[in-house]
Amino acid sequence: MTESPTKQLLHLVIGGEVIDPKHAEFKNLDEVDIVGVYPNYAEAHKVWRAKAQQTVDNAEMRYFVVHLHRLLDPSEDE
Repeated sequence: MTESPTKQLLHLVIGGEVIDPKHAEFKNLDEVDIVGVYPNYAEAHKVWRAKAQQTVDNAEMRYFVVHLHRLLDPSEDE
């Protein structure tokens, strides 16, 4: 019996220093930390949480989870 593969929903984790902690505008795009691409939100969230914890003392450092699967196919919803 073959198992059906889990649907791949790509997510990107990025971060860096922002101009204003309330917005997602980076101070320097050359220094944005592109952490990686993950096959689902759960994996991306684990990495996001770890990176955010490492930089908790810097109020201007923010990490984000980008839903790449929504950008690749906007008609598809989770």
